[in-house]
Amino acid sequence: MALRSIVNIDETLCNGCGLCVTPCAEGAIEIVDGKAKVMTEELCDGAGFCLAVCPEGALTVEKREAPDFDEQLAAKKMTEKLAAVVTIKQTCFNCGRSEMDGVLFPCRLKGESLWACARCLPQLIHG
Repeated sequence: MALRSIVNIDETLCNGCGLCVTPCAEGAIEIVDGKAKVMTEELCDGAGFCLAVCPEGALTVEKREAPDFDEQLAAKKMTEKLAAVVTIKQTCFNCGRSEMDGVLFPCRLKGESLWACARCLPQLIHG
């Protein structure tokens, strides 16, 4: 156990939409009984890519005692995840590209959780 950053999910705010599952490359988050849960703390790297897509603001990153991040287990999970063809229904809110057409990034705009593609992101950032 070590003091490290890890995702915390407030179950009272979570609506179980599952949007946070996809950006978690390591596979730490799953939907159980209609709520998102960090199932394996050793898989949570605390990067927080899941935070931006939560429409309810139920996810935060906190520093606390947690098991050490397991790089080998994470690599195995990421390999399994990549082997399964997963198509998300999200598209770039600006141009409509899907992850099959380009890279999508979670973002928030005016309190809304959205996706932006790599082509549109610089324009959105710099105007």
